[in-house]
Amino acid sequence: MSKGTVVLAYSGGLDTSCILVWLKEQGYDVVAYLANIGQSEDFEAAQKKAESLGAKKVFIEDLRAEFVEEFIWPSVQANAIYEDRYLLGTSIARPCIARRQVQIAKQEGAQYVSHGATGKGNDQIRFELTCYALYPEVKIISPWRIPEFYTRFKGRKDLMQYAEKHGIPVPVTPKAPWSMDANLMHISYESGILENPKNHAPSDLYLMTKNPDDSPNHPDVLEIEFNRGVPVRVTHLKDGRSEDTPLDIFSFLNEIGGKHGVGRIDIVENRFIGMKSRGIYETPGGTILYHAHLDIEAFTMDREVRRIKQGLGIKFSELIYNGFWYSPECEFVRHCISKSQENVEGKVQLSVFKGQVYILGRESPKSLYNEELVRPGKLLMWFGFFLIGVPGKRGHGKDHRLFFGGNKNSG
Repeated sequence: MSKGTVVLAYSGGLDTSCILVWLKEQGYDVVAYLANIGQSEDFEAAQKKAESLGAKKVFIEDLRAEFVEEFIWPSVQANAIYEDRYLLGTSIARPCIARRQVQIAKQEGAQYVSHGATGKGNDQIRFELTCYALYPEVKIISPWRIPEFYTRFKGRKDLMQYAEKHGIPVPVTPKAPWSMDANLMHISYESGILENPKNHAPSDLYLMTKNPDDSPNHPDVLEIEFNRGVPVRVTHLKDGRSEDTPLDIFSFLNEIGGKHGVGRIDIVENRFIGMKSRGIYETPGGTILYHAHLDIEAFTMDREVRRIKQGLGIKFSELIYNGFWYSPECEFVRHCISKSQENVEGKVQLSVFKGQVYILGRESPKSLYNEELVRPGKLLMWFGFFLIGVPGKRGHGKDHRLFFGGNKNSG
């Protein structure tokens, strides 16, 4: 008798392949689910592998477009960044993956979901909070927290022996001495030799970006157009190439950023579970958008609104990192941030070169910048108005406070 159906978040790698077979040993019918969120993967081979290991069904889901539109774009609007440096590439992807896992579980009448996240990381929390938020009745099987499993598989050697015994294809190439997680937004590297925070990252570690020293000796100049804080078009100002769909925009920015070695960071961060960890990340397209959006936002957003919004952005980043994307408080913060973006519209011109993003200029029909006011001779008169308390308009609406501004274009 089957214990029921479980939908396994499957990667095709050694860990989740062993978990698939182990779940079958425990008496479950296994539905394997693999999300395409932009990682380099042979999805056809992964499907055949899961089927050969006894998966009842295999779902290969292309989530790239919704990952950009529904998860990356809100993060761009928020200027989301965790502890001042991490652009949250893995954190943003997990609720996207887990949402589809829950949808499949409901569709297949599965009572269980399972994943291969370890008991020391953030991903277990991100997966499980999403599943419980969207499917409260579901039961979660987390093998790496089950004593029977983790005492049996104490390391890669045990997994390899189990794989050989059960006919699970094993990797034929040596495993890199670190772990890696890739998606459309970034690649992260941790564990292994990187656990010593003093060790420098090997030069062959990076897969998404060139070493800035080896990047082209001429910059790529881009124009990024925003509407309501979201990129709607990117144009290469030298060769004329233009992209205007979310997935194509982000992929193009990854291409340009990767070519110039943009978006590499090496940090120690605070995990939600209470420990510090060292992570190395490369986020080329996301880094370009972070700088471009900051610029157009400062150009078009009211000062006091932006001050409040900055605090919301920090809160949003913490909620994402800690796995609370589908919480009521995160939904509220997202709504507030979206409201703040109503006038974040315009174009930013920038240069991408040797690991850096340089802002060159910007324009917007919603600009709060008053070119006439900042010319010599105007400031003294305006300061006098300020001292005597002349009220006027601030931003896009009337305001009773005193300020350096006096018309619809003033800040």
